Amino acid sequence: MRLPIPCTLRFGLSALLCAAPVLAQAQSLLDMVENATGYDAQWRAVQAEKEAAERRSEQARAPLLPQVGVGADLSRAQTRVHPQGLQHTGTTHSVALIASQSLYRPADKLQLAQSKLAVESAQYALNAAAQDLIVRVSQAYFDVLAAQDTLAFVQAQKAAVNEQLAAAERNFEVGNATITDTREAQARFDLIRAQEIASANDLQVKKLALDQTVGLIQSQPWPLKLPAALPHPASDNVLDWVSWAQEQQPQVRQAKLALDIAKLETDKAETGHLPTVSLNARVGQTNNRDGTISSPIPGMRSREASVGVELNMPLFAGGAVQNRIRETLALEEKARAQLDQVNRGATQATREAFYGLQSGQSQVKALEAAEASSQSALEANQLGYQVGVRINIDVLNAQSQLFQTRRDLAQARYTVLMSHLRLAQASGTLGMDEVRTINALLAPQGATLANTTSVADAPVVSSAP
Repeated sequence: MRLPIPCTLRFGLSALLCAAPVLAQAQSLLDMVENATGYDAQWRAVQAEKEAAERRSEQARAPLLPQVGVGADLSRAQTRVHPQGLQHTGTTHSVALIASQSLYRPADKLQLAQSKLAVESAQYALNAAAQDLIVRVSQAYFDVLAAQDTLAFVQAQKAAVNEQLAAAERNFEVGNATITDTREAQARFDLIRAQEIASANDLQVKKLALDQTVGLIQSQPWPLKLPAALPHPASDNVLDWVSWAQEQQPQVRQAKLALDIAKLETDKAETGHLPTVSLNARVGQTNNRDGTISSPIPGMRSREASVGVELNMPLFAGGAVQNRIRETLALEEKARAQLDQVNRGATQATREAFYGLQSGQSQVKALEAAEASSQSALEANQLGYQVGVRINIDVLNAQSQLFQTRRDLAQARYTVLMSHLRLAQASGTLGMDEVRTINALLAPQGATLANTTSVADAPVVSSAP
């Protein structure tokens, strides 16, 4: 059993690429995932949100640091003194350098702690977006491969039915078969042609979807090597996967952080009863352009400097503090309930993904056996048709069953590969290592590998006499 892969994902330099799509040749799954990191709008939006959270955290730190400013004042005042009857009008302007330093502000410290947790939560959101990007790209990738296989199977079946149609026509010409065999083969051939058109259109749509996802034009994914050696899960025990989900699943971690932030919000609300202390300093200069009654000398200039500690002790705020505490306690309970919900959802999703993977693996084995049986059944029907103990429709049905089985087998293999990724995503362990593992099962288009064959290369014995 291997340890779960950390949920922090690091993509390559492709994240710095321009968001414009580029023309591409055949590419592996790994290449397409890395290319999508610089193109996918959802990924880039979450990445920007993480950066914004970091900037907000720096803003929360600012009130705890020294604050420095410059103040200026220009005033004109008229003074009258009774009963002496003295009167004076003068202009005064002053300039001061003001500085303050927070000494005790518990609410500001708690705000900074919340902002740090928010940055951590944004990182988990980025991890979740990265995992979602891997799954979306992989799904689009295998959708194209499945559509290609379907088209290849339909074309191979079309060729086999065409041979059967030719055989029926020759047998009818020499009197060994009725016109019914020819018409049955022709009807099946026309049906296959319609399926070929639909399959070709579906392939085109799936290719466009892949291009849209990864930011490429006319992308050509590498096909799966055959015979396919599908990977095994990291653990055959569902409890291991559930445990990893509770520890590493990004949504679970975000819900835990949301609860911690809610608790800090309650602590911050309770500081409404506490005093605040700050250190203030001021250096200034005042100019009396026309003098004053007390200082009749025009142009008199005075300078002043002061340093002091300011204490602010709240006594009564109309019940706002008490109600704010009650509000935050309710929000804390809400966050706790949401954490329970996310935990249960992650557990359920992990179990479903695990059992879905097991079912898919069993289905692949069953379809591999069914393919061998369908091939044998087709050969037996073709031989029986040649000796006259089977009719044409029997051969056509056997051909249809064989190609349908091959198509289902190919789809089941892709489903198993996607189930591996979805299980890792549900447990929070999905990373580039999983992508590399699946990427190793693919072969470059045009590669001459001994173990790489076409999905439609399995033999179909001709029934021509």
